[in-house]
Amino acid sequence: MSLQNTRLARFQRQLWDHLSQGWFGPWRRRSVALISLLLGFYLGTNLTSYYLQKLDMRPLVVLVMVVIVELLVFLRSRVVTEPWPLRWLALDNLRLGAVYAVVLEAFKLGS
Repeated sequence: MSLQNTRLARFQRQLWDHLSQGWFGPWRRRSVALISLLLGFYLGTNLTSYYLQKLDMRPLVVLVMVVIVELLVFLRSRVVTEPWPLRWLALDNLRLGAVYAVVLEAFKLGS
């Protein structure tokens, strides 16, 4: 049974196409996507645990990370090639991993 061509169905297809773009295809794309996601998580975890405690300048470290993430999102929106180049896939997954690590750390701290 297929879905009717409604706005919600089109949105779901576009969302699936966008999310699955890095996980299907040649092994190189998949491995770079997974490695960069895990590396981003590792860097995000180290950023929150080491630099926030070592520097005692929590607002500055968080501000720098937010500026870097927003800059990557801004630059990513300018790229419209299909499929994405490998370096943009890696940068995007690096960003996602780092943001996930910071959010997970905030939940662990209860804030």
